[in-house]
Amino acid sequence: MHILSQGQHSEEEINCSISDFISTFEVGNLLRKSNANKQKGIPVMSIFRYKLANVFSRSSLYMQMKSNQFSGSFSKNTFYRFLNDPRVNWLRFTTLLALAVIRNFFKPLTSDERADVFIIDDSLYERAGYKHTQMASKVFDHVSMKFKKGFRLLTLGWSDGNSFVPINSCLLASSKVDNQLGDFAKTDNRSLAGKRRKLAVTKAPVVVLELLQYALNAGHKAKYVLFDSLFSTPNTLVKIKEMGLDSIAMIKISSRIAYGYEGQRLNIKQIYAQNKKRRGLSKYLLSVDVTVGKGTDDEPSIPARIVCVRNRSNKKDWLAIICTDMSLSESEIIRIYGKRWNIEVFFKTCKSLLKLRTECHSLSYDALTAHVAIVFTRYMYLSVYQRKDQDERTIGEIFYVLLSEMEDISFQHSMFILIEAMTESIKNVLQITDAQVDEIYKDFFFRLPEYMQDALTSNYKVA
Repeated sequence: MHILSQGQHSEEEINCSISDFISTFEVGNLLRKSNANKQKGIPVMSIFRYKLANVFSRSSLYMQMKSNQFSGSFSKNTFYRFLNDPRVNWLRFTTLLALAVIRNFFKPLTSDERADVFIIDDSLYERAGYKHTQMASKVFDHVSMKFKKGFRLLTLGWSDGNSFVPINSCLLASSKVDNQLGDFAKTDNRSLAGKRRKLAVTKAPVVVLELLQYALNAGHKAKYVLFDSLFSTPNTLVKIKEMGLDSIAMIKISSRIAYGYEGQRLNIKQIYAQNKKRRGLSKYLLSVDVTVGKGTDDEPSIPARIVCVRNRSNKKDWLAIICTDMSLSESEIIRIYGKRWNIEVFFKTCKSLLKLRTECHSLSYDALTAHVAIVFTRYMYLSVYQRKDQDERTIGEIFYVLLSEMEDISFQHSMFILIEAMTESIKNVLQITDAQVDEIYKDFFFRLPEYMQDALTSNYKVA
Protein backbone atom coordinates (compact mmCIF):
# COMPACT_ATOMS: atom_id res chain seq x y z
CA MET A 1 0.00 0.00 0.00
CA HIS A 2 1.32 3.44 -0.90
CA ILE A 3 0.66 6.79 0.76
CA LEU A 4 -0.32 8.14 -2.65
CA SER A 5 -2.80 5.76 -4.24
CA GLN A 6 -2.33 4.84 -7.87
CA GLY A 7 -5.42 4.27 -10.01
CA GLN A 8 -6.01 3.31 -13.61
CA HIS A 9 -8.04 6.27 -14.80
CA SER A 10 -6.83 9.60 -16.08
CA GLU A 11 -8.02 13.16 -15.76
CA GLU A 12 -9.24 12.99 -19.34
CA GLU A 13 -11.50 10.03 -18.53
CA ILE A 14 -13.11 11.80 -15.57
CA ASN A 15 -13.56 15.02 -17.52
CA CYS A 16 -14.99 13.05 -20.44
CA SER A 17 -17.45 11.35 -18.11
CA ILE A 18 -18.65 14.72 -16.76
CA SER A 19 -18.71 16.23 -20.26
CA ASP A 20 -20.75 13.27 -21.50
CA PHE A 21 -23.28 13.85 -18.72
CA ILE A 22 -23.47 17.58 -19.52
CA SER A 23 -23.93 17.04 -23.26
CA THR A 24 -26.29 14.04 -22.99
CA PHE A 25 -28.75 15.92 -20.81
CA GLU A 26 -28.14 19.35 -22.41
CA VAL A 27 -27.17 21.00 -19.14
CA GLY A 28 -26.08 24.19 -20.88
CA ASN A 29 -29.47 24.60 -22.52
CA LEU A 30 -31.23 24.01 -19.19
CA LEU A 31 -29.06 26.67 -17.55
CA ARG A 32 -30.10 29.16 -20.21
CA LYS A 33 -33.75 28.29 -19.67
CA SER A 34 -33.20 29.01 -15.98
CA ASN A 35 -31.81 32.52 -16.64
CA ALA A 36 -28.17 31.52 -16.06
CA ASN A 37 -26.79 33.57 -18.94
CA LYS A 38 -23.34 34.98 -19.60
CA GLN A 39 -23.16 38.59 -18.43
CA LYS A 40 -19.63 39.43 -19.57
CA GLY A 41 -16.81 37.40 -21.09
CA ILE A 42 -16.83 34.14 -19.11
CA PRO A 43 -19.26 31.41 -20.26
CA VAL A 44 -21.56 30.22 -17.49
CA MET A 45 -20.91 26.61 -18.49
CA SER A 46 -17.20 26.83 -17.66
CA ILE A 47 -17.96 28.03 -14.11
CA PHE A 48 -20.70 25.44 -13.63
CA ARG A 49 -18.47 22.63 -14.91
CA TYR A 50 -15.72 23.62 -12.48
CA LYS A 51 -18.14 23.75 -9.55
CA LEU A 52 -19.62 20.40 -10.52
CA ALA A 53 -16.26 18.61 -10.71
CA ASN A 54 -14.48 20.34 -7.83
CA VAL A 55 -16.02 17.92 -5.32
CA PHE A 56 -13.45 15.35 -6.46
CA SER A 57 -10.61 17.67 -5.46
CA ARG A 58 -9.20 17.81 -1.95
CA SER A 59 -8.78 21.60 -2.03
CA SER A 60 -11.22 24.48 -2.36
CA LEU A 61 -11.14 27.29 -4.93
CA TYR A 62 -9.38 29.51 -2.38
CA MET A 63 -6.63 26.95 -1.67
CA GLN A 64 -6.20 26.14 -5.35
CA MET A 65 -5.58 29.82 -6.08
CA LYS A 66 -3.23 30.14 -3.10
CA SER A 67 -1.15 27.15 -4.22
CA ASN A 68 -1.23 28.09 -7.93
CA GLN A 69 -3.12 24.90 -8.81
CA PHE A 70 -6.19 26.67 -10.20
CA SER A 71 -6.43 26.28 -13.97
CA GLY A 72 -9.79 28.00 -14.59
CA SER A 73 -10.19 30.98 -16.92
CA PHE A 74 -12.28 33.01 -14.46
CA SER A 75 -11.53 34.98 -11.33
CA LYS A 76 -12.73 34.40 -7.79
CA ASN A 77 -15.10 37.37 -8.04
CA THR A 78 -16.65 35.98 -11.23
CA PHE A 79 -17.21 32.64 -9.52
CA TYR A 80 -19.01 34.18 -6.55
CA ARG A 81 -21.06 36.52 -8.76
CA PHE A 82 -22.37 33.43 -10.53
CA LEU A 83 -23.45 31.81 -7.25
CA ASN A 84 -24.96 35.02 -5.85
CA ASP A 85 -26.93 35.88 -8.99
CA PRO A 86 -30.57 36.23 -7.78
CA ARG A 87 -31.94 35.98 -11.32
CA VAL A 88 -31.07 32.28 -11.77
CA ASN A 89 -34.07 30.01 -11.24
CA TRP A 90 -32.40 27.00 -9.60
CA LEU A 91 -35.76 25.43 -8.80
CA ARG A 92 -36.52 25.28 -12.52
CA PHE A 93 -33.02 24.04 -13.36
CA THR A 94 -33.01 21.00 -11.06
CA THR A 95 -36.61 20.18 -11.98
CA LEU A 96 -35.85 20.21 -15.71
CA LEU A 97 -32.53 18.38 -15.35
CA ALA A 98 -34.15 15.67 -13.23
CA LEU A 99 -36.88 15.34 -15.87
CA ALA A 100 -34.27 14.86 -18.60
CA VAL A 101 -32.33 12.31 -16.53
CA ILE A 102 -35.44 10.32 -15.60
CA ARG A 103 -37.18 10.45 -18.98
CA ASN A 104 -34.13 9.83 -21.18
CA PHE A 105 -32.09 7.50 -19.01
CA PHE A 106 -33.91 5.82 -16.11
CA LYS A 107 -37.38 5.35 -17.62
CA PRO A 108 -36.18 3.10 -20.48
CA LEU A 109 -34.49 0.91 -17.85
CA THR A 110 -37.60 0.72 -15.66
CA SER A 111 -40.51 -1.64 -16.30
CA ASP A 112 -43.96 -0.05 -16.53
CA GLU A 113 -45.12 -2.54 -13.92
CA ARG A 114 -42.63 -1.24 -11.37
CA ALA A 115 -44.08 1.28 -8.93
CA ASP A 116 -42.01 4.44 -9.34
CA VAL A 117 -42.54 7.00 -6.60
CA PHE A 118 -42.08 10.59 -5.54
CA ILE A 119 -40.39 10.85 -2.14
CA ILE A 120 -40.63 13.89 0.12
CA ASP A 121 -38.53 14.53 3.22
CA ASP A 122 -36.46 17.20 4.92
CA SER A 123 -33.06 17.24 6.57
CA LEU A 124 -31.14 19.69 8.72
CA TYR A 125 -28.81 22.04 6.83
CA GLU A 126 -26.73 23.40 9.70
CA ARG A 127 -24.87 26.70 9.38
CA ALA A 128 -21.98 27.67 11.68
CA GLY A 129 -21.92 31.37 10.73
CA TYR A 130 -25.65 31.73 11.18
CA LYS A 131 -25.68 35.29 12.58
CA HIS A 132 -24.80 36.89 9.25
CA THR A 133 -26.35 34.28 6.93
CA GLN A 134 -29.49 35.44 5.14
CA MET A 135 -32.67 33.68 6.33
CA ALA A 136 -30.81 31.52 8.90
CA SER A 137 -33.11 30.44 11.73
CA LYS A 138 -33.54 28.18 14.71
CA VAL A 139 -34.96 24.99 13.22
CA PHE A 140 -35.99 21.84 15.01
CA ASP A 141 -33.89 18.77 14.29
CA HIS A 142 -36.08 15.66 14.54
CA VAL A 143 -33.03 13.40 14.91
CA SER A 144 -31.48 15.05 17.97
CA MET A 145 -34.85 16.51 19.09
CA LYS A 146 -33.17 19.90 19.61
CA PHE A 147 -33.28 23.31 17.99
CA LYS A 148 -30.25 24.05 15.79
CA LYS A 149 -29.12 26.95 13.63
CA GLY A 150 -29.52 26.85 9.87
CA PHE A 151 -32.25 25.62 7.53
CA ARG A 152 -34.46 22.64 6.83
CA LEU A 153 -33.67 21.29 3.37
CA LEU A 154 -37.06 20.12 2.10
CA THR A 155 -36.52 17.86 -0.91
CA LEU A 156 -38.70 16.17 -3.50
CA GLY A 157 -37.16 13.22 -5.33
CA TRP A 158 -38.05 10.36 -7.68
CA SER A 159 -37.13 6.70 -7.31
CA ASP A 160 -37.78 3.45 -9.14
CA GLY A 161 -36.63 1.48 -6.10
CA ASN A 162 -33.11 1.12 -7.46
CA SER A 163 -31.92 4.66 -8.20
CA PHE A 164 -32.85 8.01 -6.67
CA VAL A 165 -33.02 11.35 -8.50
CA PRO A 166 -33.52 14.64 -6.60
CA ILE A 167 -36.04 16.85 -8.39
CA ASN A 168 -36.28 20.13 -6.49
CA SER A 169 -35.94 21.57 -3.01
CA CYS A 170 -36.41 24.56 -0.74
CA LEU A 171 -34.23 25.77 2.12
CA LEU A 172 -36.88 26.39 4.76
CA ALA A 173 -36.42 29.13 7.34
CA SER A 174 -38.61 29.92 10.33
CA SER A 175 -41.69 32.13 9.96
CA LYS A 176 -41.57 32.95 13.68
CA VAL A 177 -39.74 36.19 14.43
CA ASP A 178 -38.33 34.81 17.69
CA ASN A 179 -36.57 32.01 15.76
CA GLN A 180 -35.14 34.20 13.00
CA LEU A 181 -31.39 34.78 13.38
CA GLY A 182 -29.98 36.02 10.08
CA ASP A 183 -30.84 38.85 7.72
CA PHE A 184 -34.54 38.81 6.83
CA ALA A 185 -34.56 42.09 4.90
CA LYS A 186 -37.56 42.44 2.64
CA THR A 187 -37.15 41.83 -1.09
CA ASP A 188 -39.53 42.73 -3.90
CA ASN A 189 -42.00 39.82 -3.96
CA ARG A 190 -42.38 40.20 -7.73
CA SER A 191 -38.74 39.23 -8.29
CA LEU A 192 -37.46 35.68 -8.35
CA ALA A 193 -35.36 36.33 -5.23
CA GLY A 194 -38.45 37.65 -3.44
CA LYS A 195 -40.55 34.63 -4.39
CA ARG A 196 -37.73 32.32 -3.26
CA ARG A 197 -37.59 33.98 0.15
CA LYS A 198 -41.36 34.03 0.51
CA LEU A 199 -41.48 30.27 -0.12
CA ALA A 200 -38.72 29.77 2.48
CA VAL A 201 -40.90 31.08 5.32
CA THR A 202 -44.03 29.21 4.21
CA LYS A 203 -45.26 26.26 6.29
CA ALA A 204 -43.63 22.97 5.26
CA PRO A 205 -46.89 21.13 4.28
CA VAL A 206 -47.76 23.98 1.92
CA VAL A 207 -44.24 23.96 0.40
CA VAL A 208 -44.56 20.20 -0.13
CA LEU A 209 -47.62 20.77 -2.30
CA GLU A 210 -45.89 23.64 -4.14
CA LEU A 211 -42.83 21.53 -5.02
CA LEU A 212 -44.99 18.58 -6.05
CA GLN A 213 -47.23 20.72 -8.27
CA TYR A 214 -44.17 22.38 -9.83
CA ALA A 215 -42.76 18.95 -10.72
CA LEU A 216 -46.08 17.78 -12.20
CA ASN A 217 -46.37 20.94 -14.29
CA ALA A 218 -42.87 20.32 -15.66
CA GLY A 219 -43.86 16.81 -16.81
CA HIS A 220 -42.74 14.54 -13.96
CA LYS A 221 -44.81 11.42 -13.34
CA ALA A 222 -44.94 8.75 -10.65
CA LYS A 223 -47.51 6.33 -9.27
CA TYR A 224 -47.23 7.17 -5.57
CA VAL A 225 -46.01 9.89 -3.20
CA LEU A 226 -44.11 8.69 -0.12
CA PHE A 227 -43.44 10.74 3.02
CA ASP A 228 -43.16 10.29 6.76
CA SER A 229 -45.47 11.35 9.58
CA LEU A 230 -44.15 14.92 9.61
CA PHE A 231 -46.17 15.77 6.46
CA SER A 232 -49.05 13.27 6.60
CA THR A 233 -51.86 15.58 7.64
CA PRO A 234 -55.37 14.78 6.31
CA ASN A 235 -55.34 18.00 4.30
CA THR A 236 -52.07 17.03 2.58
CA LEU A 237 -53.40 13.57 1.72
CA VAL A 238 -56.57 15.07 0.24
CA LYS A 239 -54.69 17.74 -1.76
CA ILE A 240 -52.31 15.15 -3.25
CA LYS A 241 -55.28 12.99 -4.22
CA GLU A 242 -56.79 16.00 -6.01
CA MET A 243 -53.57 16.24 -8.03
CA GLY A 244 -54.26 12.73 -9.33
CA LEU A 245 -51.68 10.97 -7.17
CA ASP A 246 -51.99 8.41 -4.39
CA SER A 247 -50.06 8.72 -1.14
CA ILE A 248 -48.38 6.10 1.04
CA ALA A 249 -47.24 7.68 4.27
CA MET A 250 -46.47 7.07 7.91
CA ILE A 251 -49.08 8.74 10.14
CA LYS A 252 -48.69 10.23 13.59
CA ILE A 253 -49.86 8.13 16.51
CA SER A 254 -51.84 11.11 17.74
CA SER A 255 -55.15 11.59 19.51
CA ARG A 256 -55.74 14.93 17.77
CA ILE A 257 -56.16 13.60 14.20
CA ALA A 258 -59.44 11.81 13.53
CA TYR A 259 -60.45 9.45 10.72
CA GLY A 260 -63.87 8.24 9.62
CA TYR A 261 -64.31 4.65 10.79
CA GLU A 262 -67.61 2.71 10.91
CA GLY A 263 -69.68 5.88 11.11
CA GLN A 264 -67.55 7.48 13.84
CA ARG A 265 -64.71 9.99 14.01
CA LEU A 266 -61.89 8.16 15.80
CA ASN A 267 -58.16 8.72 16.15
CA ILE A 268 -55.64 6.02 15.29
CA LYS A 269 -55.19 4.99 18.94
CA GLN A 270 -58.92 4.34 19.31
CA ILE A 271 -59.09 2.44 16.02
CA TYR A 272 -56.14 0.28 17.04
CA ALA A 273 -57.63 -0.48 20.45
CA GLN A 274 -61.03 -1.51 19.03
CA ASN A 275 -59.69 -4.14 16.62
CA LYS A 276 -58.18 -7.56 17.08
CA LYS A 277 -54.57 -7.76 15.99
CA ARG A 278 -53.06 -10.47 13.80
CA ARG A 279 -50.68 -12.81 15.61
CA GLY A 280 -47.72 -14.95 14.72
CA LEU A 281 -45.35 -14.09 11.87
CA SER A 282 -47.77 -11.84 10.02
CA LYS A 283 -46.14 -8.87 8.25
CA TYR A 284 -48.70 -6.53 9.75
CA LEU A 285 -50.80 -6.31 12.91
CA LEU A 286 -53.95 -4.64 11.65
CA SER A 287 -55.56 -3.38 8.43
CA VAL A 288 -58.64 -1.13 8.42
CA ASP A 289 -60.42 0.98 5.81
CA VAL A 290 -61.12 4.58 6.82
CA THR A 291 -61.98 7.94 5.30
CA VAL A 292 -59.60 10.90 5.44
CA GLY A 293 -60.80 14.49 5.58
CA LYS A 294 -63.67 16.34 7.19
CA GLY A 295 -66.10 15.83 4.31
CA THR A 296 -66.54 19.57 3.75
CA ASP A 297 -66.18 21.62 0.57
CA ASP A 298 -62.73 22.80 1.71
CA GLU A 299 -61.57 19.34 2.74
CA PRO A 300 -63.58 16.54 1.10
CA SER A 301 -63.19 13.04 2.45
CA ILE A 302 -61.40 10.30 0.52
CA PRO A 303 -61.12 6.54 1.20
CA ALA A 304 -57.86 5.19 2.58
CA ARG A 305 -56.41 2.07 4.16
CA ILE A 306 -54.38 2.09 7.38
CA VAL A 307 -51.92 -0.76 7.95
CA CYS A 308 -50.37 -1.12 11.42
CA VAL A 309 -46.99 -2.87 11.65
CA ARG A 310 -44.57 -3.72 14.43
CA ASN A 311 -41.83 -1.25 15.24
CA ARG A 312 -38.52 -3.03 14.62
CA SER A 313 -36.76 -0.75 17.09
CA ASN A 314 -39.23 -1.60 19.84
CA LYS A 315 -41.32 -4.76 19.40
CA LYS A 316 -43.82 -3.56 21.99
CA ASP A 317 -44.51 -0.48 19.90
CA TRP A 318 -46.32 -0.19 16.55
CA LEU A 319 -46.39 2.10 13.52
CA ALA A 320 -49.21 3.03 11.15
CA ILE A 321 -48.98 3.46 7.36
CA ILE A 322 -51.82 5.01 5.37
CA CYS A 323 -52.47 4.48 1.65
CA THR A 324 -55.04 6.23 -0.54
CA ASP A 325 -54.92 3.54 -3.25
CA MET A 326 -57.54 1.03 -2.15
CA SER A 327 -56.45 -1.52 -4.78
CA LEU A 328 -53.12 -2.23 -3.08
CA SER A 329 -52.74 -5.15 -0.70
CA GLU A 330 -51.20 -4.71 2.74
CA SER A 331 -47.96 -6.38 1.65
CA GLU A 332 -47.65 -4.08 -1.36
CA ILE A 333 -48.26 -0.99 0.78
CA ILE A 334 -45.46 -2.02 3.14
CA ARG A 335 -43.11 -2.95 0.28
CA ILE A 336 -43.62 0.29 -1.64
CA TYR A 337 -43.25 2.45 1.45
CA GLY A 338 -39.84 0.83 2.00
CA LYS A 339 -38.57 2.76 -1.03
CA ARG A 340 -38.71 5.94 1.05
CA TRP A 341 -35.35 4.94 2.54
CA ASN A 342 -33.66 6.01 -0.70
CA ILE A 343 -33.98 9.67 0.25
CA GLU A 344 -32.23 9.02 3.57
CA VAL A 345 -29.28 7.54 1.65
CA PHE A 346 -29.37 10.61 -0.59
CA PHE A 347 -29.12 13.02 2.35
CA LYS A 348 -26.29 11.01 3.88
CA THR A 349 -24.35 10.99 0.61
CA CYS A 350 -24.81 14.72 0.04
CA LYS A 351 -23.63 15.62 3.53
CA SER A 352 -20.79 13.12 3.91
CA LEU A 353 -19.37 13.02 0.38
CA LEU A 354 -20.73 15.79 -1.85
CA LYS A 355 -19.87 18.64 0.55
CA LEU A 356 -23.42 19.91 0.98
CA ARG A 357 -22.68 21.51 4.33
CA THR A 358 -18.93 22.20 4.24
CA GLU A 359 -18.12 23.56 0.77
CA CYS A 360 -20.18 26.75 0.51
CA HIS A 361 -19.58 29.42 3.18
CA SER A 362 -21.51 32.17 1.45
CA LEU A 363 -23.84 34.35 3.51
CA SER A 364 -26.26 34.87 0.63
CA TYR A 365 -29.48 32.83 0.52
CA ASP A 366 -29.28 32.87 -3.29
CA ALA A 367 -25.76 31.40 -3.22
CA LEU A 368 -26.81 28.68 -0.79
CA THR A 369 -29.72 27.80 -3.09
CA ALA A 370 -27.31 27.62 -6.05
CA HIS A 371 -24.94 25.41 -4.06
CA VAL A 372 -27.74 22.98 -3.18
CA ALA A 373 -28.77 22.77 -6.85
CA ILE A 374 -25.20 21.94 -7.90
CA VAL A 375 -24.91 19.28 -5.18
CA PHE A 376 -28.15 17.78 -6.56
CA THR A 377 -26.54 17.75 -10.02
CA ARG A 378 -23.52 15.91 -8.63
CA TYR A 379 -25.78 13.26 -7.16
CA MET A 380 -27.61 12.84 -10.50
CA TYR A 381 -24.25 12.42 -12.22
CA LEU A 382 -23.19 9.70 -9.78
CA SER A 383 -26.58 7.96 -10.07
CA VAL A 384 -26.26 7.84 -13.86
CA TYR A 385 -22.61 6.75 -13.59
CA GLN A 386 -23.59 3.88 -11.29
CA ARG A 387 -26.51 2.66 -13.41
CA LYS A 388 -24.88 3.24 -16.79
CA ASP A 389 -21.89 1.03 -16.06
CA GLN A 390 -24.06 -1.58 -14.33
CA ASP A 391 -21.84 -0.93 -11.32
CA GLU A 392 -22.63 -2.95 -8.20
CA ARG A 393 -20.82 -0.46 -6.00
CA THR A 394 -22.75 2.07 -3.96
CA ILE A 395 -22.67 5.75 -4.88
CA GLY A 396 -20.36 6.33 -1.92
CA GLU A 397 -17.88 3.76 -3.20
CA ILE A 398 -17.95 5.29 -6.68
CA PHE A 399 -17.33 8.75 -5.21
CA TYR A 400 -14.21 7.57 -3.37
CA VAL A 401 -12.90 5.82 -6.50
CA LEU A 402 -13.24 9.04 -8.51
CA LEU A 403 -11.69 11.02 -5.65
CA SER A 404 -8.74 8.61 -5.60
CA GLU A 405 -8.35 8.99 -9.34
CA MET A 406 -8.12 12.78 -8.99
CA GLU A 407 -5.37 12.29 -6.36
CA ASP A 408 -3.48 10.07 -8.83
CA ILE A 409 -3.70 12.83 -11.43
CA SER A 410 -2.12 15.30 -9.02
CA PHE A 411 0.66 12.81 -8.20
CA GLN A 412 1.46 12.07 -11.85
CA HIS A 413 1.42 15.76 -12.72
CA SER A 414 3.84 16.53 -9.86
CA MET A 415 6.22 13.76 -10.95
CA PHE A 416 6.14 15.06 -14.50
CA ILE A 417 7.05 18.60 -13.34
CA LEU A 418 9.95 17.30 -11.21
CA ILE A 419 11.42 15.23 -14.05
CA GLU A 420 11.12 18.13 -16.50
CA ALA A 421 12.88 20.48 -14.07
CA MET A 422 15.66 17.96 -13.36
CA THR A 423 16.23 17.35 -17.08
CA GLU A 424 16.55 21.06 -17.88
CA SER A 425 18.96 21.58 -14.96
CA ILE A 426 21.24 18.75 -16.11
CA LYS A 427 21.33 20.12 -19.66
CA ASN A 428 22.12 23.69 -18.55
CA VAL A 429 24.73 22.87 -15.88
CA LEU A 430 26.59 19.97 -17.51
CA GLN A 431 26.14 21.09 -21.12
CA ILE A 432 25.58 17.53 -22.35
CA THR A 433 23.79 16.19 -25.42
CA ASP A 434 20.22 14.98 -25.60
CA ALA A 435 21.43 11.41 -25.99
CA GLN A 436 23.38 11.66 -22.74
CA VAL A 437 20.33 13.15 -20.99
CA ASP A 438 18.26 10.19 -22.14
CA GLU A 439 20.84 7.76 -20.73
CA ILE A 440 20.80 9.57 -17.36
CA TYR A 441 16.99 9.54 -17.34
CA LYS A 442 16.85 5.78 -18.11
CA ASP A 443 19.25 5.01 -15.29
CA PHE A 444 17.24 7.24 -12.93
CA PHE A 445 13.93 5.75 -14.08
CA PHE A 446 14.87 2.13 -13.36
CA ARG A 447 16.05 3.03 -9.86
CA LEU A 448 12.55 4.29 -8.93
CA PRO A 449 9.90 2.15 -7.18
CA GLU A 450 7.54 0.36 -9.53
CA TYR A 451 4.49 2.53 -8.75
CA MET A 452 6.48 5.68 -9.62
CA GLN A 453 7.61 4.08 -12.88
CA ASP A 454 3.95 3.40 -13.72
CA ALA A 455 3.07 7.02 -13.03
CA LEU A 456 5.79 8.29 -15.38
CA THR A 457 5.22 5.78 -18.19
CA SER A 458 2.34 7.79 -19.63
CA ASN A 459 4.58 10.88 -19.99
CA TYR A 460 7.94 9.35 -21.01
CA LYS A 461 8.81 6.51 -23.34
CA VAL A 462 11.63 4.40 -21.98
CA ALA A 463 13.48 2.11 -24.38
